[in-house]
Amino acid sequence: MRLDKYLKVSRIIKRRTVANEACDAGKVEVNNKIARASYDVKVGDVIKISLGTNTKTYRVLAVSEHALKEDALKMYEIL
Repeated sequence: MRLDKYLKVSRIIKRRTVANEACDAGKVEVNNKIARASYDVKVGDVIKISLGTNTKTYRVLAVSEHALKEDALKMYEIL
């Protein structure tokens, strides 16, 4: 699954366009490398997002095309 879609489906970022813009601006890293929106997310990847003064790190636990609000929290863990 594309990185921008994963961020939206998992509800880490609310809108796919915002996720795409964050990737284009170099604010998203996967496994300590700046990632493009087209990066293919895999289980075990570590995603670091820097928006404003906030920096959060997540580990991918599951990749799913569709997720309900309750299931979205099971797709990642906050590090």
